[in-house]
Amino acid sequence: MKIKIDRIVIVEGRYDKIKLDSILDATVIAVNGFGLFRDNDKKQTLRALAAKKGAIILCDSDGGGTVIRGHLNSMIPKNDRINLYIPEIYGKERRKDAPSKEGKLGVEGMDAQLLREMFLPFESGTDRQDTDPVSAADLALDGFSGSENSSKKRELLAKALGLPKTVNTKLLVDAINILGGRDLYEETVRDLDLADL
Repeated sequence: MKIKIDRIVIVEGRYDKIKLDSILDATVIAVNGFGLFRDNDKKQTLRALAAKKGAIILCDSDGGGTVIRGHLNSMIPKNDRINLYIPEIYGKERRKDAPSKEGKLGVEGMDAQLLREMFLPFESGTDRQDTDPVSAADLALDGFSGSENSSKKRELLAKALGLPKTVNTKLLVDAINILGGRDLYEETVRDLDLADL
């Protein structure tokens, strides 16, 4: 059974995300390693989501992970973040031909039970009332993706939610569900002036 986490979970790369998606019921966001440093839209989105729900930062235990963690810590206020640390375990991930430069396993190489135990203290309370989520299909039905002028409509929606206008559909869906789900989405869409688009 997956562990329900209310906070967003920030990891370095997509294989880390795949690993955590297998054990967590949470919004796990990969920052694309050092690509985060140039991605101002993603940084703005992470700050907004962390301010609303809080964030758990989980990076590799190597030098690169330390630098990325430092960057995340500098951009997300202390009260909005929790840092989790994986142990330094030497070895090689299954999908790789050789160990990493420092020879340490990353988040993707950690034992699933070890990761579960790390996240258990942050499991959501059983009395939490979940919001009704929206999906990418909802955005498509409402013309925010896959249709004429959808990118302009998506920009207006993102702006109304306080998110970067260039945020992609996947991250936009995640953000809407964290910020308030279907109720927030429908209220925001009602208030948008889309008549001229």
